[in-house]
Formats: sequence, C-alpha cells, structure tokens
Amino acid sequence: MSAEYATFGLAPATRPGGLLAGGDLQVHRDFVDFVVDGRPLLYRLSDLDAVSPLASDVPPSLFTAQVRGLLLETGAPLPDGRHVLYGCPECEDLACGAVTAVIERDGDDVVWRDFAWQTGDRADLERDGYHGMGPFRFRGDEYRAALNALLDGDLPGSRRVLLVGPRVAELARPAAALRAVGIGADVTQSADGVPADELRSYGAVLFGRSVPARERDAVRRALAGAGADVPCVDALAPVVPLLVAQAEQALEAGRDDHRRLTDLTVADGAAEFEVVSACRVRLTAHRVDRLSRARSRDLFDALLGPGRHRVPLDPPAVRGEAYLVARTAGTVLVTAVRP
Repeated sequence: MSAEYATFGLAPATRPGGLLAGGDLQVHRDFVDFVVDGRPLLYRLSDLDAVSPLASDVPPSLFTAQVRGLLLETGAPLPDGRHVLYGCPECEDLACGAVTAVIERDGDDVVWRDFAWQTGDRADLERDGYHGMGPFRFRGDEYRAALNALLDGDLPGSRRVLLVGPRVAELARPAAALRAVGIGADVTQSADGVPADELRSYGAVLFGRSVPARERDAVRRALAGAGADVPCVDALAPVVPLLVAQAEQALEAGRDDHRRLTDLTVADGAAEFEVVSACRVRLTAHRVDRLSRARSRDLFDALLGPGRHRVPLDPPAVRGEAYLVARTAGTVLVTAVRP
C-alpha cells in the first residue's frame, strides 16, 4: 500500500432539489462532503446523484453515530469493515445503491480503500469496484480533527429563502414548491418589523416581479442593518420551476470553488457552459407564451467531460420570453435567452 499521504477535509455541499419539467419533485439535501487532496470526493464519481451520510437533516443521534463510525469508534455498519460514503439522496436505502469503502487504522493513520458500488450486504470488487480510486492514507490527527469538529456543531444549517411581494398569494406556489424540495421558504410583503435574527436566518431573498424599487431598497437596507449579507434576486418570470431554480442558484452564491458547472450563456441558438469535472448535465427551457401560460421542456441530458461545451437549442422551446436552467449534482444555473 502506498505510503504517500492524502489530505482530508470536509466541506458543505448541496444536492439541489427542484420542480422538474414533468412535475416531479427532486428533494433538496444539504450535506457535508469529503474533500481529498483539496477536491470533493464526489467529483471523482462523475455520474452519481448521491449524498454523504453526513446530512444536515439527519437527526442528531444518527448524525453523531455516522461520525463516530467514520472515526472508527464503533463497528463498521457493513461486513468486511465497509462504510457507506455516498447513498441515495431520496431514501438512503442501500438497495438503491451506495458507494462504500473499507475504512481501517494503520498505526496512527486512517486508510480508505477498496471503493465499490454496493447494493447488498457484500460488495463485489471485481465487478463493481472503483478501480484506480484510492487507496487514500490520511494522517490520523488531521482526519480526527475534521470529523470531531462536526460533533462540536460545525455543520451547515438548513437553507431558507424569503420571498417578497405585494400580493402574497402570487408567491404561495413557489414557496410551497421550495418547501416540497426541502428548502425553507417564507413570504412577506415587506421586511418592516422582521427581527434581525430572523433576517439573518435566510440564505437568499427573491423579489416578486411587481415589487417596486423603493421596497426592494428597503428590504436591502433592513438586511444590511441586520448584518445579513445575502443575495437578493429578481423573479424572472411567473414560472414556478424557474423561480425555484433562481432561489437554488442564489443559495449557492459564494461557493464557486465547489461548482461542477459554470458560466452558462446562450448565444446564436446554442447554450454554452463550462464543466469543471465530469458530470451529468440537464438543460431545461422555461418560457411564457403569448397567452401568458408557463411552458417547460427538457432539452438536453447527458454525461459530459471537463471543458467548454456548446449545445444547440430547439428554437420553438426558447422563443418569446424564455429562460434556460442547467442542473447537475451540486449546481443550478439560470440565464435568460435573448432574442
């Protein structure tokens, strides 16, 4: 086994939820990802929609048990010393498949080895192993310090969005859709009288399209006075899945170093974007037709490698007032389609 050391760390990560074009809900999950040699371990698994067991919505006792298991203070939950590193974001059932690995001590060091895709009690390394991945040897003190910090309460909290508009009923549907995918959402006509500690609990603010400029300025002043440095975004169109995507993108602000997808633009009838690490990318067009009806259509869904990509768009799907949403594990991007 290699004697070279890999660095170990933890970082907040997100599996974006969403209201998909067909009406299905994709659950939003906030979790803590493993960072090996400065790169999220999940990024090495290019086509995997999964979360680590260190999720912020896991009850405290279960979360603590997961951490203590990774610290090897308790026995491995699976045979042969195997631990679940990533599992299904919807149900966390092993039957849906999970990435597992053997975690063991070697002196003061901790080693992760024999990574595999597992759907039953035992892993078949020859058939389902991640060949060429690991083993990773971590310095014990660095490894334990990172995980013990989680037991001290240093983990991402739940995410909340404040929706602001003069007609609360218009924002009820996007608020309900956000809650359905696991994002907290509250609706208000203004920020007057909202306690500072409550304003600081929001990760983003979404303004309805009919909010006047003076009210937007008042909300921004209230946030600044409360010490809440959060992004404020203007609703692009009255299309619920689009508003959900805007809120998700705003919640990811400031985390560019962990994005798998960047720089989404539309020009000359095609979408262009940068893939940081191999991942599955889905493009969805949202538009409002001449009768003010919302239309949504999936345009592209494929596994792409790192680099700059250009995807031609179907003209009927993006005519009129149209917007494009790009999704992959951990990233949601939104842009307008200019005529």
